[in-house]
Amino acid sequence: MNRNSPIGIFDSGVGGTSIWKEIHQLLPNEKTIYLADSKNAPYGLKPVSEIINFSKKNTEKLLEMGAKIIVVACNTATTNAISILRDTYRIPFIGIEPAIKPAALQSKNKAVGILATRGTLTSQLFHKASEFYSKDINIIEVEGYGLVELIEAGKSDSAEMRQLLLHLLKPMLDQNIDYLVLGCSHYPYLIPMLKKILPPNLSVIDSGEAVARQTKAILEQNDLFTLPLNDIPQPEFFSNTSPKVLAELIAAAKNNYKVSFCDF
Repeated sequence: MNRNSPIGIFDSGVGGTSIWKEIHQLLPNEKTIYLADSKNAPYGLKPVSEIINFSKKNTEKLLEMGAKIIVVACNTATTNAISILRDTYRIPFIGIEPAIKPAALQSKNKAVGILATRGTLTSQLFHKASEFYSKDINIIEVEGYGLVELIEAGKSDSAEMRQLLLHLLKPMLDQNIDYLVLGCSHYPYLIPMLKKILPPNLSVIDSGEAVARQTKAILEQNDLFTLPLNDIPQPEFFSNTSPKVLAELIAAAKNNYKVSFCDF
């Protein structure tokens, strides 16, 4: 590792680019490498052993590419594998977890909805957090089945997505939630659609900004900030399937970026 090495980021597909955008906005002088493991998406339906193996595979690819720290931009991988990654590899890891705490503390109705994958909802890490904050709060957990697949297919703004979201959100709305926690890094791409179908007084929370702040803190603690450069470094993105959807999502960032296929 050296100061000018890249920040490595991985997710089970394109969703973690929502985390990358927050990191890049906060730390524009840092070089970033993003791996989209779309071939194995979604992780949320996989056995824990497979999630751990995918997370190790992605970590080793990022280490091969020279990463100085690694952001696990996937809720399911964080809640099921990050402790093992930290025990296995001598590199700092930053994870992403559903933002239950701020939602629970701010909810006036004492009712919070959590939309997440099965892999996140059934993990021990999530269960501990949910149990702790549900003492005085009604937490309604809903598995977002089918959402990741539609996002990976480039259908975030489709009629099919709207119908699925209306179906998934109904149990939460019926219990008068005033906060919706997005427990998957893919889900921030649904915020434009959610704003159209949710009541205006319902707040939506995701973890992207908090992950970016933690990434900055870890770089500072380890004295790993990139030395000043004349030019902002080019972000690199790799997908192990067609990079078309990945490229479309990144295009909105209006950066000089590189998107490539990579068989990892």
